[in-house]
Amino acid sequence: MSTQYPRSPKVRLGGIAHLGRIIDKIRLRHAGQIQDYNYLTVGFDRYLLDFLELEASEFEQRVLLGGADTEILDWVRTHMRNRSPEEIANWNQRIETSGPMDEAGKARFQQRLKDIAQKRGVSVSTLPPITTWTDIIEIDEDRL
Repeated sequence: MSTQYPRSPKVRLGGIAHLGRIIDKIRLRHAGQIQDYNYLTVGFDRYLLDFLELEASEFEQRVLLGGADTEILDWVRTHMRNRSPEEIANWNQRIETSGPMDEAGKARFQQRLKDIAQKRGVSVSTLPPITTWTDIIEIDEDRL
């Protein structure tokens, strides 16, 4: 049985990076298909919910009601803080280009690379050179 991953954080739903991924994570988690992912209260999930000013439990409940991505997107647009196209573009750029910013972040980043290399049975030096948190996700989920 192959592992099912949520969408890449780079995929944009309604022009918003990570939105499709967080929807997938909710669906997959409640289907019992992922357990060890950061979920709603930390990382990109938390940053996105804060950016949109959505309550995590309300968003989760809406996703669990079911429906197509477009229906959930309509709900998001109705309930989120109004954001300008420039603010959304800045959000997308930040998600796609951010990397570790302090020593603790650099240490977590390097540990994630080591964990990925170990999972693949290779040395870190054989992994593609990456510098962003989205690329850590991409490489971990076999898209890089």
